[in-house]
Amino acid sequence: MGNRVAMFSGGKDGLRAAQLSWPVDVFLFLVYEFPEPSPHIENLSASSAVAESIGVPMVVARLDRGSEFAQTAALLRRLSADVLIAGDVFVEDHLRYMESLAREAGCSLREPLWGMDTLDVLMKDMEEGYRMKVLGARGKELRKAVGSVIDKGNVDWFLSLARADGADPLGERGEYHTAVVRSPLHRWEVELIDVKRASMDCCDIVYVLAPRNRKAREALTTESLAL
Repeated sequence: MGNRVAMFSGGKDGLRAAQLSWPVDVFLFLVYEFPEPSPHIENLSASSAVAESIGVPMVVARLDRGSEFAQTAALLRRLSADVLIAGDVFVEDHLRYMESLAREAGCSLREPLWGMDTLDVLMKDMEEGYRMKVLGARGKELRKAVGSVIDKGNVDWFLSLARADGADPLGERGEYHTAVVRSPLHRWEVELIDVKRASMDCCDIVYVLAPRNRKAREALTTESLAL
């Protein structure tokens, strides 16, 4: 029996897909070479903190430009992946890529969010207690939310910004990126401290630190004592 590997950035879509496909053995964070800064790669410590709170080991792999597909497939085989889990919703090209990747790696693909209504997915997150920090955004209005934590109490404000930008509510086209600081899978809420904010032509990004908070230390100490 192989491992259940979930594509992971610490953001809401990947985490929702993992939750719907639970259990998960490994989170896989891939570092690509992008022409512009990636909010997730720039804030890798946030993704690591989310994985730690959930209690799933996170594997980080840097990929070489032009060899991403082959290197990812090889890594999945080394991880003994039996099931690959991803959080795509409606971008056909990415679904086809993931299908090809799973075939090359010799595992099955699970895309539990595929075909769902993106607003419904986001509101389901909110109803279940997801809290997500906006790490980056492209649109003029959505940039106002960068650095904010979105939850059930202010999601209507956030959606008004998305509508003003003509953005998908879930950010499926990359309109914004998040780190989930709380969800039903978290053992404690992740603390993220803003260090600086950068405004660029492409987007605004907040750079954060993820210190291990008291609840995390207590939880990990309790686990150690129980071993």
